[in-house]
Amino acid sequence: MSMNMYTGFTRLCKGLAVVLVGGHIVVQILPSALSYLALIPAKTIPFAWNLITAGYTEQTVYGAIISTIGLLFLGKLLEPIWGSREFLKFIFIVNFLTSVFVFITAISLYYVTRLEIYLYMPISGFQGVLSGFLVGVKQIMPDQELSILKLKAKWLPSLALLFSIAISFFTADSVSYLPTIVFGTYLGWIYLRYWQKKPETKLKGDPSDEFSFSSFFPEFLRPVIDPIATIFERMLCGRRSETSNEERGYTLGGSTLPGSDPIEASRRRERGARALEERLAAELLAAGKKGEESERDVDDNV
Repeated sequence: MSMNMYTGFTRLCKGLAVVLVGGHIVVQILPSALSYLALIPAKTIPFAWNLITAGYTEQTVYGAIISTIGLLFLGKLLEPIWGSREFLKFIFIVNFLTSVFVFITAISLYYVTRLEIYLYMPISGFQGVLSGFLVGVKQIMPDQELSILKLKAKWLPSLALLFSIAISFFTADSVSYLPTIVFGTYLGWIYLRYWQKKPETKLKGDPSDEFSFSSFFPEFLRPVIDPIATIFERMLCGRRSETSNEERGYTLGGSTLPGSDPIEASRRRERGARALEERLAAELLAAGKKGEESERDVDDNV
C-alpha cells in the first residue's frame, strides 16, 4: 500500500509539476528571470503577465518540493471528481485573482507605510492554489478523518492558514507568502461557493451550511462570524443573489444565495467520499497482488 500511495497521479498534474520544477530551475540558472516571472508590484504595470507566471515560479527548493508534492497528491483527489477542464480552470482563476489581490495589497501597504520593500519584493509561488485545493478537499470530503493528523478534512484549510499566520510572527519575509495563502484560501472558497458550474444540473456553487464562510471557524465563533459574512455577501453578491433567488428560489438562513442546489452539494460530497474509498480499495488490492507475486517468486526460487 505504501508504494501505491505514490502512484496514480494524473497526467495533468504531472505536467503542471514539470512546469513548477522547470520554473524553479529557470530562476536558479538565470536569476534575472525572476524580475520577469515573479510578481514585483512596481513592475506589474508593464509586466502584467507576472500576474499569471508568479504562481508557477518557486524561488526556493523547499517551495518547489512542497508545491510539487501538494499538487500531485491533492490533484489526485480533486481532478477525478471535478474533471480535468474544471480542475485547470480552478487553478487558473484562483492563481490569477490571488495575484491581483496580492498586487493591490502590496500597493496599499506601500501608500500606508511608504516602505519601498512592498513595491520591489518579488512574490511568487504555488501556495495560493494549494490553499484553494485544501478548500476543495473540505468541500468534497469534509467528514473524512485523516489518520495521520487525527482530524477531519474540513479543518485542513483553517489549520493551514492558522499555521501560516503563526509562522509569520517569526519570519521577516512573511509578506512574500502570507497574503498569497490568505487570498488563495478565500478565493478558492468564493469560486467553489458561488462560481463553479455543475454541467449535470446547470447550477452554480455550493450553498450548504457545511460550506458556509463561518464553517472555517470553531463553533463558538460562528454567531459572530455569520452576521459579518452576511454583510459582505450582500455587498459582493447581493444583486446576483436576488436574481438567482427569483429564478430558482433557493435561500439559506433567510438570506439569498446564488443559484445552487443543496442536494447536488450533498451528492458531490458523497461522490468525493466514495471516490476516496474506491481509490484506497484499489491501492489495497494492488498491494495485495504485489505481495502474492513476491511470495510466488520466493517459492519459485526455493
